[in-house]
Amino acid sequence: QVQLVESGGGLVQPGGSLTLSCAASGFTLDYNAIGWFRQAPGKEREGVSCISTSDGSAYYADSVKGRFTVSRDNARNTVYLQMNSLKPEDTAIYYCATDKAPRCGASTWNIRYGYAYWGQGTQVTVSS
Repeated sequence: QVQLVESGGGLVQPGGSLTLSCAASGFTLDYNAIGWFRQAPGKEREGVSCISTSDGSAYYADSVKGRFTVSRDNARNTVYLQMNSLKPEDTAIYYCATDKAPRCGASTWNIRYGYAYWGQGTQVTVSS
């Protein structure tokens, strides 16, 4: 049974940092790309980042480039999202997801309907 569990969310001040984790079970991350999405109240779920399995290549939304870094630890079957210089507009529920494909689609990685399996989400709140 495919399962994704996010953790690491919380309350942080503007300019602060958080690292989210996405732990996978029921399948191995060795052959599966993982996407990160977020959804703020009243807004559509948007793609934040995606990391491929084959070469570790990654994609980022323009709004987080230079501030967020995605990485993976295949031995732990876990993907991480390091978030620095956080802004109030980063406040959202963050989700990880997979379609059990090995690569992030260059033009499709940020489309939510391309992912079949989702975690339950973790809340990130950026506020002073």
